Amino acid sequence: MDLGQQRRVLISEIAIAFPVAIALWCGIYFGLPPLAGMEELVPRLVLAVKCGALAALFCLVTGIEAVAHERLASPAIDPLSDYVTRRLRINQQYLQNTLEQLIVFGAGLLGLAVYCADGVAIRAVPAVTAVWIAARAAFWIGYHKGSLHRAAGAPGVMQSLLVLLYVSARFGYEIAGWAGVAAILILFGGIEAFLVRATRMR
Repeated sequence: MDLGQQRRVLISEIAIAFPVAIALWCGIYFGLPPLAGMEELVPRLVLAVKCGALAALFCLVTGIEAVAHERLASPAIDPLSDYVTRRLRINQQYLQNTLEQLIVFGAGLLGLAVYCADGVAIRAVPAVTAVWIAARAAFWIGYHKGSLHRAAGAPGVMQSLLVLLYVSARFGYEIAGWAGVAAILILFGGIEAFLVRATRMR
């Protein structure tokens, strides 16, 4: 399969995954009743921490357990043996990627809780958490089907980015109004454009 075909597979997977993720987010956000007692900051942060704990349990800890069980049942019990199976390698890749994504997700989730100032808006926190967990599961399952199928987890990565941009833009507005928002978004957009251009030049 050439590079063009691989890209088409990735794009088709993403095109299917995003509507599903949006439907899940909307179903949770609009399906939950307004959460009581969320007018103060501390309860909102507590909710975000609890949601983050669920995400760590169902995504990070399960990845750790998968690698541990794989090692326990094979010569990879000795990590210096260089023994690795395809399944173990995929689980290790999933675990590393999830650890990286969990940091981005967690930072955005806490920031989102700060700016969701009432019991209606705060429903975005469990909705974001559910989508992230589902996207991690899709990434992991897809990876085992074939490395290109990991693209099914893309909505989780994009959601984390959008949440961070939202939180950063709100913070920028607090500091310098719309000029602060523009400065943050333009700076980040410039970095992204540079990275895209640098990658294409290779």
